[in-house]
Amino acid sequence: MRIGVVSDTHNHLGNVRRIVELLNAAGVERVVHTGDITQAKTLAALADLRAPLWGVYGNNDQEREALSAAATRFGFTLAEPPLDLHWAGRRILVVHDPRDLARALADHHELALHGHNHECVLERRGRCLVFNPGECAGHLPGHNRVGVVDLVRLSTEVLRF
Repeated sequence: MRIGVVSDTHNHLGNVRRIVELLNAAGVERVVHTGDITQAKTLAALADLRAPLWGVYGNNDQEREALSAAATRFGFTLAEPPLDLHWAGRRILVVHDPRDLARALADHHELALHGHNHECVLERRGRCLVFNPGECAGHLPGHNRVGVVDLVRLSTEVLRF
């Protein structure tokens, strides 16, 4: 199973439309948003994904009520972090702020996804792979990124745009 990973879209709708194109072309089966969506219209743009979306709220997601209503309307799952997922036999932890990994990461997690710092992160913490694809709301072409994770091989790919 291949999943898309996106973080910190910060309501940059042009980039969100490009993200949808990239993840649809990559054929991901599910998408995880690691927070800082900011406005419901971003979820409306993400509704063009061909895969269902799960995500967590970030520190800039102040419009929780509108985001929650939009998530329900589009069949997305949004939760307060941490979010624990079990897909393709893998235990996955999703947080927004990487500082939350210290309290939420457990021995059974094999993959941890986060955002917040807009930096590409790929590291091992024990047996867990920690991944943040990095900036995707920037204005400089070629510096924006989303990620794809192959859960069977537990490998990552960064798609730049």
